[in-house]
Amino acid sequence: MDRRTALATIVDAVHSDDDPLPQSSLISEFANTAVPQVLRTAAGVEPYTGPWGAEERMHLLRRAMFGPARPDIEASATMSMQQMVDLLLATPTDEPSKPLNTNDRDVVPVGQTWVDAVYRDTVNNYTPTGTRKTSLRSWWLELMITQPISIREKMVLFWHNHFVTEIDTVNDPRYSYRYLDILRRNALGNFKDMVRQITLDGAMLIYLNGNRNTRRSPNENYARELQELFTIGKGPEVAQGDYTNYTENDVKAAAKVLTGWKNQSNADGTIGDVTWTFDAAQHDTGDKQFSNRYQDRLIAGRSGDDGALELDELVQMIFDQQETARYICRKLYRWFVYYLIDEATEASVIAPMADLLRSNNYEVKPVVELLLKSAHFYDPVNRGCSIKSPLDFTVGMARQFALAFPAGQVQKYTMLNYLISQASGMQQYLGDPPDVAGWSAYYQVPQFYEIWINSDTLPRRKSLSDRLAGSGYRTGGETLVIDPIALARSISGSDDPNTLIDEACRYLYPIPVTSLQKDFFKNALIPGLPDYEWTVEWAEYLADPGDMTKESAVAAKLKGLISTMLSMPEYQLQ
Repeated sequence: MDRRTALATIVDAVHSDDDPLPQSSLISEFANTAVPQVLRTAAGVEPYTGPWGAEERMHLLRRAMFGPARPDIEASATMSMQQMVDLLLATPTDEPSKPLNTNDRDVVPVGQTWVDAVYRDTVNNYTPTGTRKTSLRSWWLELMITQPISIREKMVLFWHNHFVTEIDTVNDPRYSYRYLDILRRNALGNFKDMVRQITLDGAMLIYLNGNRNTRRSPNENYARELQELFTIGKGPEVAQGDYTNYTENDVKAAAKVLTGWKNQSNADGTIGDVTWTFDAAQHDTGDKQFSNRYQDRLIAGRSGDDGALELDELVQMIFDQQETARYICRKLYRWFVYYLIDEATEASVIAPMADLLRSNNYEVKPVVELLLKSAHFYDPVNRGCSIKSPLDFTVGMARQFALAFPAGQVQKYTMLNYLISQASGMQQYLGDPPDVAGWSAYYQVPQFYEIWINSDTLPRRKSLSDRLAGSGYRTGGETLVIDPIALARSISGSDDPNTLIDEACRYLYPIPVTSLQKDFFKNALIPGLPDYEWTVEWAEYLADPGDMTKESAVAAKLKGLISTMLSMPEYQLQ
């Protein structure tokens, strides 16, 4: 059963009048039970030289951004592939605004940022942890929704899923903000430098207990994840404690290298740009012997402040291993292309990506550029083959329909937090992956992305799209809702229902739909009526847009069309 058919079967079940589906299922019965073994494509990273039109441009925008939004499509309409990729990978000139306070009990005034402020109101003994965490998530989602044509926000989420910390576990949003700042500043930067920065990041030192790693009580948490998840990868276990790429003894040795680092805050309760400190008295000064997986490398113990230099030796040792480059390239591939990496893809895509990464001293940008300009990326089998994550689904819908958020900061953050809660209900909580390995859809064999769709999450997706396409989400006198007329106005020739539907399908779906499906959409727009009924009604509205009766009539029909189109299996793909 192909993915579209499987999704359609689940959608039919959700739309049925039977009893509600069980909410406990995390994996659909239609998901993979084994990794497919067929050769998908022989295309590699050689430059793409095929047709370059709207379909190819939108495929690139869908994968490199959240959306794409109508202005992005219009702005890129005359761009070549080189121009589009250059624009997506360009270093943004703007500095993102900082998250703002919405809590009148905070020591920071409403509407001002809290990221550089003290944490606790000592007079009233009040710490605004919860509202600042909500503010941080809302600010982050707003950056996703309002992004220009740039890959930056998609890369920030990639790195967050890679170098996982959890906002709720760190429990100090100021540290989490600085962690996100590292991800954003290094989004397309040097992977090796980023590993070092993350190792000393205050949020990471809290999350993986680096601040508790001392010479008398070595803590192996970060040393293990540094190797297993962040750099070289575990590999198959070939013997007890030997994981092909490193051993249990390597974890113990790395933990000793990392002793003495801890997070810090200033005496006045603020935290600076540097959120770590090195305590030489807590550093293990003995020699650290590594296994043959690292060519029996010895990191000689150092004392005093020189103990901090051992970190650089550890990072260099890990990055001297060829598998480190392959490991991160596989993760980039799964993020931007497809979950399945067969032997052909390993040889023709992953290997040359890894070679380029190593030859560029682990600069990420050239590798992403190679992938986004490759014949493999634009191969038809790699279009519309990925199931949208909850954030791709939610943020993409907000961008595609240009959802209007309130001007007031408190109300705007409230609306953004509503979308965050909806994505969380679909099993992707922004800022809080389920564990240090990240969201399982990006690594769990054999289901991968198919984990996103099950009997619990699919009804939630439909509920959100129905609500936004219908009456909207209303709170505090404000409504978050899709403007149905705006969609029709953005399409040239929308007085013809066939043109309207054709263009809406191209905009919303990554793969073609059938003529029968288009007839189904037309019936949702003008049930049982001839085409001219819509032509006349739309023309009458355009002639007198101030007439509320005429506006309501066309809006109701368009809402029915949009709601139907968003509930289709094709809308779950990208």
